Amino acid sequence: MTLSTMLSTMAAGMLRTCGIFALTLIGSLPLGMVVALLRKSRSPIVRGIIRVYISVIRGTPLMLQLLVWYFGPFYLFEWSIRGWRFPALILGFIVNYAAYFAEIYRGGIESMPVGQYEAAEVLGYTKTQTFMRIILPQVIKRIMPSITNEVITLVKDTSLAFTLAYQEVFSLAKQISASQTSFMPFVIAGVFYFIANYAVQFAMERIEKALNYYR
Repeated sequence: MTLSTMLSTMAAGMLRTCGIFALTLIGSLPLGMVVALLRKSRSPIVRGIIRVYISVIRGTPLMLQLLVWYFGPFYLFEWSIRGWRFPALILGFIVNYAAYFAEIYRGGIESMPVGQYEAAEVLGYTKTQTFMRIILPQVIKRIMPSITNEVITLVKDTSLAFTLAYQEVFSLAKQISASQTSFMPFVIAGVFYFIANYAVQFAMERIEKALNYYR
């Protein structure tokens, strides 16, 4: 198999990897904020449930969680899992990364001085206005380095899709390497991950610089 043939064969896997990455970010970033706010709820029951959720997610491997999402409906409810592979994969990634983003958000929110809340209250801002207009823009700026690290980790974690036999770039690299007894597919996959991570880092740095306004 020539290099051009390998590239064309793996191109579909690269697109699938990008799809997993994009859908996970679209789902996990807002869900993480919801989880972070629930983590600070006045209800001890809600806080307890969120703590358990975060502890379970952070305390178990993502690979295991993907298997649970995929096979769980069948073993627990005897539902058919035909066509469930990709939705289970995306749900597993979103729920996992939302927990990590939630803790990053919570750390950023709790780092804000109490005086800012008090000043906003004196000026007549509601709690929602205070959070959206004053607190959140500063929190986003503060947590950008941590968010960047998680996003870069996500790029590499997409390779765990092979757990559910989903043919993204890493799975295809293994298959082609085994069939052709060639190391080149792994090199191609490695270059793809490196370029993807470089692009993510570049984009996040640009966003971080754009958020320097409040200084």
